[in-house]
Amino acid sequence: MTAYEVAVRAEAALGEGPTWDPATGRLLWLDILGMRIHTYDPVSGRRTVRTTGQHVGAAKPRAGGGLVLNLRDGVGLLDPDDTFRWLHHEPVAGRRANDAAVAPDGSLWAGTMRYDEATGGGTLSRLTGDGSVRTVLPDVTISNGTGWSPDGSLMYHVDTPTRRVDVFDHDADGVVHDRRPLVEIEEGAGFPDGLTVDAEGCVWVALWDGGAVRRYTPDGELDRVITLPTPRTTACAFGGAGLTDLYITTARTGLAAPHPVAGSLLVVPDAGKGLPQPPFRG
Repeated sequence: MTAYEVAVRAEAALGEGPTWDPATGRLLWLDILGMRIHTYDPVSGRRTVRTTGQHVGAAKPRAGGGLVLNLRDGVGLLDPDDTFRWLHHEPVAGRRANDAAVAPDGSLWAGTMRYDEATGGGTLSRLTGDGSVRTVLPDVTISNGTGWSPDGSLMYHVDTPTRRVDVFDHDADGVVHDRRPLVEIEEGAGFPDGLTVDAEGCVWVALWDGGAVRRYTPDGELDRVITLPTPRTTACAFGGAGLTDLYITTARTGLAAPHPVAGSLLVVPDAGKGLPQPPFRG
């Protein structure tokens, strides 16, 4: 068991989406249901919180500053001066945004899901800076963790109810093919949620209702388990100046008796070595 620390004590209903922003030296993270974007500076301890007005599944840095947001009604751009505009506006009744990730080429891969978690009600789509959109995976139930191997030739994705982390071949033009399971989470261990890929190509995946983060090798072998005291661990990402600290988000929603750290941002110092995450080119 690796010791964790509480980076930010909070009561997020659905903490999610930790992302290190090297330009500002801050960690971004979210409360999806609370409609909040949090930032945390681990050096100064300074924190900020802003509300979005609707459920927000992801917030990622942009190459020119500001953020790209995966929102309930589509994908929007927040400029450095806080001006907001839609990049792709597509409201669908009963559907909301969920996790998203930026690919090596700077495109945003944005997931959705239905509020009622209906089978096949969500998607995974690829968006570029000019607003063009291509549906990569239709008929996803709960689109969650997405990431790429260090050389960009593989893409990983989680559709949570399948209990699998799937791997695809990923071409330079953003096309994925040859889907196959990397790992399947056994019954009783929780469900795969958010993920990150480290500098060695290993996949770290947070387990919803599993109270843990697991590290799998590129061959799908279980390599390490970080056990946490609250069951609804949602996502993980490396941050800090050297990308060596593993930040983990957690949730309180649906817990009859939440643990004192449920909804907080946790950190495991010196857990490994992360990959620099590209900003969105738009």
